[in-house]
Amino acid sequence: MKRRKFIRNGVYALGSSALASHLSTHSEAAAAERPNIIFILSDDQRWDTLGCAGNPIIETPELDRLAEEGVRYSNAFVSSPACAPNRACLFTGLYERSHSYTFGSPPLKKAYSDISYPMRLKQAGYKTGYVGKSNVKFEPGVIGEMFDSFVPLGRKPYIREENGEKRHLTEIMTDRSIEFIDSCTGDRPFCLSLSFHAPHAEDDDPAQFIWPQACDGMYDNVTIPLPENAHLYNTMPGFMKTSFNRMRWWQRFCTPEKYQQMVKGYYRMISGIDREIGRLRKKLEESGMASNTVIIFMGDNGFFLGERGFGGKFMLYEQSLRVPLIVYDPRKDSTAGTVLDSMALNVDVAPTILSLAGIEPPGMMQGMNLELLAEENRHKARMGFLCEFLSTEFPSIIRSEGYRTEDLKYIRWIDSKNTIEELYDLAKDPLEENNLKNNASYASRLEGIRKRCDSEISRREGERH
Repeated sequence: MKRRKFIRNGVYALGSSALASHLSTHSEAAAAERPNIIFILSDDQRWDTLGCAGNPIIETPELDRLAEEGVRYSNAFVSSPACAPNRACLFTGLYERSHSYTFGSPPLKKAYSDISYPMRLKQAGYKTGYVGKSNVKFEPGVIGEMFDSFVPLGRKPYIREENGEKRHLTEIMTDRSIEFIDSCTGDRPFCLSLSFHAPHAEDDDPAQFIWPQACDGMYDNVTIPLPENAHLYNTMPGFMKTSFNRMRWWQRFCTPEKYQQMVKGYYRMISGIDREIGRLRKKLEESGMASNTVIIFMGDNGFFLGERGFGGKFMLYEQSLRVPLIVYDPRKDSTAGTVLDSMALNVDVAPTILSLAGIEPPGMMQGMNLELLAEENRHKARMGFLCEFLSTEFPSIIRSEGYRTEDLKYIRWIDSKNTIEELYDLAKDPLEENNLKNNASYASRLEGIRKRCDSEISRREGERH
């Protein structure tokens, strides 16, 4: 297995005058050499729902091909496992603790949208487009500063009529993305952000998971294994037993028959995304743009499929935090098929996109550039990360914060009557079944990771602007 190292981009923000001076040095020829970039985001897709990630049932040939031709990050995570705060993290390269945007909060501050990857790309001459789900509110006028083309598409309904034909929203989003690509004349590079709603459930529909007609019948003849740690529900604190996640379990997974129906529907929606990625890549090939277009694919957060007796996301367990991440750069044949197991994060996306475009990421950004070097030696650029869910919008979702290293996970529930802590040895207990908080032999390690969590919280709060 090839391993290449992360490099941290230790640079400072370009001021507006410095940025203008920097951009003036780009000739038309240099601009033409900069890659096009497509950032594809799926909604509620966990890390293990790809064939290339070892799932023996799901069919994702296009994403598997993307991984075979690019770099797959087998340990990719989001720092905030929910759509609103995480999408702000993706735009800005900042932790939720720093940008403070989540469900029910005011619009994202302009100081943060000003450093976002679409804003900086557009200022640098890129044509920027957005299609699909945003879930981030911006201050007035900001969207026009960030995007040349902004096509928001809501989730309801998934099946809609276009030109007398019933189409799935995933297909329609690809149509709009192809229209954007068609509008790009080649005189300047483009960046398209395509944010699918799939495989997010349609919460008000009894069927929950609504897939494209092309995926009818998929997985009909297979049996999805039940989660190994569903029994943990019986050992959890009372507030978890009445949580939003437990309600989602009742809605989706409460009988073996419903479990099969729902997970197969979830898989079909992911296979629907996979088909559309194939259509998008075909368009790039036909337009002659494929050889200079970087494609990044990621999930916006993970998803419980019955583990711990839960559905949904929001919590800091692995099923909720871990996501798929693939970076395909057709200009780098030597990276094809690389699987990197160092920890990658949502906050790394913005600085990586800017670096690909030859733009120095602002010093405010807290992520790192994931561009790889052709070296076999492993370099651990990240030893751990802060994870958090801080919204007070939903009373049945308890706020939490924690810290994850390669082998330890620390969680504390900050809205419970008495703060409840959890500690897991991931190396020995990847399913997070045994809470070691009261295990005397782990006392020093608990104290150490608790201090790291506190230190990281103070650091990120201190970096607010």
